[in-house]
Order: sequence, then C-alpha cells, then structure tokens
Amino acid sequence: MDSAQTIRDAVSRVSVLRSASQSEPGLRRAVTAVKRFQAQRFAYTYEVELRTEPFQNAARFFLEELYSDKDYALRDAQFSRIAGALQSVFPKQVVHTAVSLAQLHALTEELDHAMGFGWLQLESSMQDDDKTLYAEVWRNVGRRVERELQLSSVLKVGQELAHLTRTPGLRMMLKMMRRPAQAAGLSVLQQFLESGFDTFAKMSRERDEVTDFLNMIRMRESKLIDLLFSGKKNALSIERAFPV
Repeated sequence: MDSAQTIRDAVSRVSVLRSASQSEPGLRRAVTAVKRFQAQRFAYTYEVELRTEPFQNAARFFLEELYSDKDYALRDAQFSRIAGALQSVFPKQVVHTAVSLAQLHALTEELDHAMGFGWLQLESSMQDDDKTLYAEVWRNVGRRVERELQLSSVLKVGQELAHLTRTPGLRMMLKMMRRPAQAAGLSVLQQFLESGFDTFAKMSRERDEVTDFLNMIRMRESKLIDLLFSGKKNALSIERAFPV
C-alpha cells in the first residue's frame, strides 16, 4: 500500500470512530473525559519539563500535538486532502513522518474510543476519583501490545521530526510553502510541520538533547504502562516520583 492510501485509510478510521462517538452523547462525553484526563496527566508528569529548558519546547510540542485533547478534525481533513500530493511535492522523509503521524492518530483514537466505552460502563458504579477510574478502565481494556506500539509510534514521530532537521533546504521549502498552503486550506498541517521542525532543530543543535528527551519519554511512559497493568492501587499517583 502506498503512503497516500495509508494516510487516507488512517484518517478514515478516525472519522468512523469520531462519528460513532458523536452519535451517542454519553460515549462522546466519556471519550472527551478520557482525552482530557490523558492531557492533564501528561502535563502533570512533565510539569518541570514544560516550564524549564532544555526540553520545554519539545514537551510543549508533544503535549499540544500528540497528547492533547483538542479536536484534530481539521488537521485530519487536510492530511487526507494532501495525501496524494505528499509523495510528489515533499521529500521522502516528510512523507514518512506524515504516514507515522496518521497511523499514530488512528491507533490513539481506537484506544481512546475503547477507553470511552469502559469509562461509560464503570463511572456510575465507581465513586472514586478519575485516576482510579482511569486505571481500572485501562486494565479492563487491556491491549498491552497496542499500548506499547502507541508509545513506540510517539517516539518514532519524534525521531523522524529530528531527522527532518538534517534534510538540506527543507526549512526553506517549508517557509516558501506558507502562502500556497494557506491558499489551499492546509494551514494547520503546515503549522504542525513548521512547529515540529523548529522544535527539534533547536534541540538537534545541542549534543544528545533529542536522544535524552526521547529516552525520558520512553522511560516514564513505559513505567506508567507497567504500573497501570500491574493492578497496584493508585498507580497514577506517583508520576512525580519518576527521575527528572
């Protein structure tokens, strides 16, 4: 399957799931609650990094573009529209990054949708706080292999964005595309590409910063996955105990 079709298929999967939740108010509310909690959890876990250098911009980018609870419908639509052109207009590295992001988004939406169902089923019978409810739903949903794939996909997007910064002339190409992208209704996608490029270009100029940042994400998120699947009570209460 070529890159354009992979992107279209991923966007289509997200659209189907989004439509399903939109048609059921209870499920829509539950999925929204799951996404909001996950964004708050990431902000909590990386509170120091979001406030201080050297990882502030990268942590903010991950929060806003990969862990956010915002609606990505507009970016999805733009990805789908430009899918065919990606292969003829952009370097292969950009196409690979777009494919990775689309696949990550589809997997995340599937897992969030499953979590939404579980949240809806348990919230009325559990009087605990959202952390306890989330941990219980997580274990009920299971799908550990897909959770680990989700994390590796997040890291892959970060690695590919860092790799893009070493592509000669790409930053100038992105800058030249601003007006054409806006005229074509692709401003959100353009903003993502520029933001990701600039975030990782700055880090790439410093030795080992990208590697250190992605290793930190891998370590903390892997530990959280282990805790959530361990069944330990209050698994989500110890994020700040992670090494900083």
